[in-house]
Amino acid sequence: KQWYQRRVRDQSPFVCSYPTHLPNIQHKIKPSLSLVGSVQEKIAIILDDIIDDVEPWSLLAGFLKDRGAKSVYAMAPHGILSGDAVQHIDKSCLDKVIVTNTVPLSKELSSNPKISVVDVSKMFAEAIRRIHNGESMSKLFTNITQD
Repeated sequence: KQWYQRRVRDQSPFVCSYPTHLPNIQHKIKPSLSLVGSVQEKIAIILDDIIDDVEPWSLLAGFLKDRGAKSVYAMAPHGILSGDAVQHIDKSCLDKVIVTNTVPLSKELSSNPKISVVDVSKMFAEAIRRIHNGESMSKLFTNITQD
């Protein structure tokens, strides 16, 4: 897996953090992290498709904060957040975990102030309606509001 951080509003250099590869005989040892570029006084955004085990995310957040990141956000469309995710998130350097409502969260998770859930149900409903009626899907992604 790779984690990426990018400042969108300015032309800051792209920063990439990646685990170094270990030989197959050491597959149970967690790889060390390397950082290409600088996150000093920047907002770091960690992206992936699924957040399940939060420990790697919290370790990466600590790694980025140790290297000067002003804040660290984790974002993924699917927040599984299993096991002791709440405890890991609460104890971590993550400032915010942002997921969509594609996977239902427990009350404990959804009420946590460090976790934000973005509702995508209206967008999915509109996509299904457009596909059913043979309408353009590209119109879904123009004039986007926060409703």
